[in-house]
Amino acid sequence: MLEFAWPWLFLLLPLPLLVRLLPPVPQSRAALKVPFLEDFRQLQSGASTSAGGGRAMLWLAALAWVLLVTGAARPQWQGEPLPLPLEGRDLMLAVDLSGSMAEEDFVIGRQRVDRLTATKIVAGNFIEKRKGDRVGLILFGEQAYLQAPLTYDLKTVKTLLEEAFINMAGQKTAIGDAIGLAIKRLRDKKGEKVLILMSDGENTAGQMAPLKAAELAAQEGLKIYTIGIGADPQADFFGMVSAGNALDERTLKRIAELTGGRYFRARDTAQLVAIYDAIDAMEPVENEKRFYRPVDELFYWPAGAALLLSLGLLLWRRT
Repeated sequence: MLEFAWPWLFLLLPLPLLVRLLPPVPQSRAALKVPFLEDFRQLQSGASTSAGGGRAMLWLAALAWVLLVTGAARPQWQGEPLPLPLEGRDLMLAVDLSGSMAEEDFVIGRQRVDRLTATKIVAGNFIEKRKGDRVGLILFGEQAYLQAPLTYDLKTVKTLLEEAFINMAGQKTAIGDAIGLAIKRLRDKKGEKVLILMSDGENTAGQMAPLKAAELAAQEGLKIYTIGIGADPQADFFGMVSAGNALDERTLKRIAELTGGRYFRARDTAQLVAIYDAIDAMEPVENEKRFYRPVDELFYWPAGAALLLSLGLLLWRRT
C-alpha cells in the first residue's frame, strides 16, 4: 500500500502559479531603437517558431516541480502486516528425579503409575501451553543439571522431559542446588522470571541450603512455585508406612513465601492437573498479538526524476 509520510507538502503544488500572479516588480522605462526593420522581423518570426518549444519546456518544468513536491512528501510502500514475536516470561521447570519418585501412588487411565510418569504427562501438557514464554528444564537428584536452556522450542523441552528417568541425577535430593542453578541461568534475564520446582522429598544433598537459595532468588526477583508431590503416608496391612512421609512441606512452603510464589500439594493426578492449571492462570501467557508493517522509502525515485528533468531543461535552454 502506497502512503505519504508528509502529505501536507502537496499544498505547495500551486506555489509557482501564486508566484506568477504576484504583481511585477516596477522597472525603469527604457527606449529601444531598432534601426533595421528587417532584422526585427527576422527575430519576430524566430520567436513565433520557438513558441512550441517554450510550451514544452513549461510543461516539463511543471512536471519536475510535481515530482519534487512528491518526493518531499516522502512516499512509502507499506508491506503486509507481520506478527511480532510474543514477549513472555522466562520460566524454568525443575523436576526431582530422586529414587522416591518411583513410588506408584498416581493413577492415569485406571492404571497406577509412578510419580515421575505422572509428572511427565501433566507437566508436558503445561509446557505445550506456554507459547510466547521461554521455557527451560532443570533435572535434579543428588546433583542439579541444566537439561534444556531457556528456549522458545517447547517441543524440544517436552521431549527432554519425557526422556528423563529416575536416578538419572542420583538417588538423593538437592533442592537448594536446583534453585541455585535456576538463579544462575536467569540472573541476567530481563522481565518476569518464574521457577516451578517439584519434589517429593526433603533436601538430603547438595552444597546450598534450600532457604538460603530462596533468599538469593528473592533478591534476583525470581518467583518460585513449589509443588510437593506424592500421596499421604499410609500404613499397610503389616503396619509399614509408605515412602510419602519424607516430603518436607515446611521447607517448600517457606521457599514459596520468601520468593512471592505459592506452595501446592499434589496427592493424586487430579490435584497435579489442577495445580498446573492454577499456575497457568496466575502466570498467563501473552495472548495479544502485535503486528508491524515493513516500510520502504520511495522518495528518491521522484526526487531523482525531478533532478534529471531540471538538468535536461537547463541544457535545452542553453542550446
